[in-house]
Amino acid sequence: MLRNLLRTVTCKNFQITSVRNKQAKFPKTDKKLQAAAESVAARGFLRPNKPWDPPADIDKTIVKICSDSGLKTDSELDELDVKYTVLKACYDATGHSVPNSLLHTIETVDDLRRFYETPVDISTPFDSLKKMDLPKNLHIQEDYVRFHPDKDTLFNGKSVFPKSSTIVSGLKTRKKYEGYSAKRSWP
Repeated sequence: MLRNLLRTVTCKNFQITSVRNKQAKFPKTDKKLQAAAESVAARGFLRPNKPWDPPADIDKTIVKICSDSGLKTDSELDELDVKYTVLKACYDATGHSVPNSLLHTIETVDDLRRFYETPVDISTPFDSLKKMDLPKNLHIQEDYVRFHPDKDTLFNGKSVFPKSSTIVSGLKTRKKYEGYSAKRSWP
């Protein structure tokens, strides 16, 4: 019965998060790029992407690669061998490849140009908050201090919350912060 209750709570939390992600607003772009942005928003952050800041002459580079392959700017990439050749040449020239999940979205040369003109930012919202110019009354504390009674020398190990434990549950934070169990007066 308790297991069913936990499943229900988990399902409710999942539904709330998925509804919240569906309501996220994205700037008006191409429908394909917007669908990809919504997909990333639904999956979460820290996707295995490499950062990409397009150079100023990327449009000329893509047009040159396409013209070398015999394509015009309004051509479609219907033949797979031509599409492979163009994408391989673009990767060789730029070092930025089209991920497998977006290969089906590139149907024309304009789609290819739009892909290579779009920057890829892999920073999390917390990282971008640290770099942002914030108002005077808002501060982001990057490396916060956690209380530990054995290591705290300011108040001789006395806590403001004497009966509450500090539990570190994250795998990455366990290496950085040490948790402790508070002594209880009851058995």
